[in-house]
Amino acid sequence: MSDLLLHQRDAKGVHRLTLNSPASFNTLSEDMLTALQQSLDQIAQDEQARVVVLGATGKAFCAGHNLKEMRAQPELAYYQKLFAQCTRMMLAIQKLPVPVIARVQGLATAAGCQLVAQCDLAVTADSATFGVNGIDVGLFCATPSVPLVRNMHAKQAMEMLLTGGFISADEACRRGLVNRVCAADELNSQVDDLVQAILAKPREAVRLGKALFYQQREMGIEAAYQLAGQTMACNMMDAVAQEGVQAFIDKRTPSWRV
Repeated sequence: MSDLLLHQRDAKGVHRLTLNSPASFNTLSEDMLTALQQSLDQIAQDEQARVVVLGATGKAFCAGHNLKEMRAQPELAYYQKLFAQCTRMMLAIQKLPVPVIARVQGLATAAGCQLVAQCDLAVTADSATFGVNGIDVGLFCATPSVPLVRNMHAKQAMEMLLTGGFISADEACRRGLVNRVCAADELNSQVDDLVQAILAKPREAVRLGKALFYQQREMGIEAAYQLAGQTMACNMMDAVAQEGVQAFIDKRTPSWRV
């Protein structure tokens, strides 16, 4: 199973997860979902983790669920268990206290597109394409619709879901599905730019910020402001924020950047 998902960690706390089943277009098989869950759980326990980069080998980033595996067990209980497993993994990405960056080098379709949408940030090669085309085989991409509609306008998401049509990397960027589009040979450098920008910021502020971002999005505006205000107050009490503000006043570099 470890060969399905490569997991590396550097001295700075950057975890790199790589889907490594190119022959199957990196589908989210049961084994792949299990491997991802195990690695995400491991990262969640790493107090020195700072960033996760999620990439893939081969021509496709991820082609969604393994349809052969699904067709082999036509049982409601099996399908419910499978989609619950996938949902746990997707939510684990959001619950991680560090940012997760999707490094998209190729096709991302159905649950693969969902995986991109679920990540906090995404950088894609200009040759990549994106779609939620389960409808083509009679299966509406219900679970992919959840993060998709939280990334782009509802009518844009609904068109993709109803027609199964694919969009280009540039269109994915215009719609808010990805942050940056670049040539394939610039993908690593563009991802590393984001990684370095995050590493330069205090870990605690990033952790608080990510958690707040997703919690307030699901609230009404008054509750969101209440939570945001409390988060900022707690953040301001942290030593790194006190030092950062004082350094700004003193017109010097904060000690945690030296």
